[in-house]
Amino acid sequence: MAIHPQYAWRKISPDDGGIYLFGYYDRNPWNHDMSLHLAMRIPQETRLPRPGECADVGVIGPHGFEPLVKTRTWCHQQGCMELFLPRRPDCFVFNDFDTESGKPVARVFRLGHGIVGRYEWPIYAISPDGRYAVSLNFSRIPRRGYSYADTALSPDLHPADLDSEGLRLIDLETGASRIIVSYRSMIERHPYAYSCEGRHIWLNHAIFNRDSSRVLWLFRQCDEPGDMSRGWMTFLYTSSLSGEDAECVLPEACWAKLISHQIWGRTPREILVDAAWGGRGHDAVVFDEGRRPFLAQRLSAGHGRMSHMVFSPDGRYILSDSYPQNGIQTLILIDAENGCHVTLGEFRHERPAGTPDDVRCDLHPRWSPDGSCVTVDSIHDGRRAIYRLDLPPAFAALAELR
Repeated sequence: MAIHPQYAWRKISPDDGGIYLFGYYDRNPWNHDMSLHLAMRIPQETRLPRPGECADVGVIGPHGFEPLVKTRTWCHQQGCMELFLPRRPDCFVFNDFDTESGKPVARVFRLGHGIVGRYEWPIYAISPDGRYAVSLNFSRIPRRGYSYADTALSPDLHPADLDSEGLRLIDLETGASRIIVSYRSMIERHPYAYSCEGRHIWLNHAIFNRDSSRVLWLFRQCDEPGDMSRGWMTFLYTSSLSGEDAECVLPEACWAKLISHQIWGRTPREILVDAAWGGRGHDAVVFDEGRRPFLAQRLSAGHGRMSHMVFSPDGRYILSDSYPQNGIQTLILIDAENGCHVTLGEFRHERPAGTPDDVRCDLHPRWSPDGSCVTVDSIHDGRRAIYRLDLPPAFAALAELR
């Protein structure tokens, strides 16, 4: 089965029996001139990682995959948060577990040299201008497919010191860091703070906006951190980099099973979500996080179940994948101006029975910096691999629909 009868998808990870992935959809896997694509080679894809289990971090270039360094902090959904540093184009950063301190850190790898530095906190996301990163406590994340095996789940429902934990901003030039929004301040600004009482609380999915001036993240809570099948509550917060204006802009009442993913949009304050508020599937919906009263705009009608959506670098298009339906994952390209779309591919997704949900392989579409191509992770050929599609033919097809 071909991924698409017309579009020439190309597997860029090697067919050597290895298991390859990049990770999440909200980050750029390429270096500055698009000659190298970050990738991981992991030891297995049937269970969650175990403490001490290592994976290779490397690059895919003209001569295939080159393993460069190993890490103990990785997961099947987000890899080890490996990212090239915009202000040091020959360097990338990745999370790892430091055995001496007994905690996760972020290491800096320079091509041709090896590890040349580190940050004392694991990195979650890097600002587009390359000046800052944000960090959070991975040991609080009860969804272990989005955390690390060596960071054991915290037994405390709330951090012991609500002021010393929260969303941390790291200066990538100096290494200095500080909490910009503490758990205490989030609870104080919470739409209904009583819901936090007696529940495990944690942060997840922090993302910088387009001009590096703001950050969004999810503040979540659950009753049984050891049994995530019972679900959780989600509150979307945003703030400037000072953290002084932190606010919940989408409470659980708006989120509950109606949204699955979120990302910044085309302007510094626009947010894109896959919202099922219209009752016709998960539409592509945007809103201004600072506007009151709240006002949402639908850019494209729903195309099925929950999906990861992300704007192109120029804001003209949206990539949108889907969770598996009848063993197929679909990737579409949406014209953000008129909502027209074309299907880019249909990927086989036949997960072995009994495989934990957080070990699944989502497509997680990632734009190239110049907007000319997309890469995805897929098990289309039976083993996790990285695929690439050059998009000009799809742009042309979409233009014919206008």
